[in-house]
Amino acid sequence: MITVPAYDNRNYAFDPRHTALIIVDMQRDFVEDGGACGVGGMDVKPLQAVIPPIKAVLDAFRDAGSVVVHTRYGFKPDLSNLPESMRQQSRDAGGEYGTAGPLGRILTEGEAGFQIVEELTPLPGEIVIDKSTFGAFTYTDLDSTLRGKGITHCVICGVTTQCCVEGTLREAVDRGYFVLTLADCCGAFEDEFQQGTLRTIQSEGHLFGWIARSSDLVDAVRRSQIADQVA
Repeated sequence: MITVPAYDNRNYAFDPRHTALIIVDMQRDFVEDGGACGVGGMDVKPLQAVIPPIKAVLDAFRDAGSVVVHTRYGFKPDLSNLPESMRQQSRDAGGEYGTAGPLGRILTEGEAGFQIVEELTPLPGEIVIDKSTFGAFTYTDLDSTLRGKGITHCVICGVTTQCCVEGTLREAVDRGYFVLTLADCCGAFEDEFQQGTLRTIQSEGHLFGWIARSSDLVDAVRRSQIADQVA
């Protein structure tokens, strides 16, 4: 077991063989300056800032042989899985899903903007979950896939903190996983949403699991690898 110091003097203990890293929606339309959100006037700098720490965690989990999951939020080219309520909401926000955007049709499967940023490109064999909901477990086979691999713990990061990260976190907790959220690996367009979500996770005795910083997690994983080599 690896132990990571978490917020409020709590420790998160996990076995890399039974832990999945879930990287939520690090897609070009969300993160890049030239993506739909950046061109639409959103401040994408906080989202870009999480790429380096996520990459460090990703490298550590890959080296440890852990399960890695990447999620992508968007809709089929025929928009058959886009609810009318969500279509209207995206239109009100200034970037209607499925319409022409700077990197192809906005958040549409197969388009350039739907793809994960280059720095975090999935490797062959890593799990990629395409989802049309904020949470990554709804209408997908993520839960059955994780359970089939013996996963009991999930480490979650990505964007945006108050939306798809929190949605996925809540679904994981509801399904009984031990969940760690990496604070500095989650990004929101506005800091009040970032901080508010972290406070919610900590509420009622950490109702939604543990929170830690990526450097503490990476250090713990690396120390464990060194110890295994020495042994």
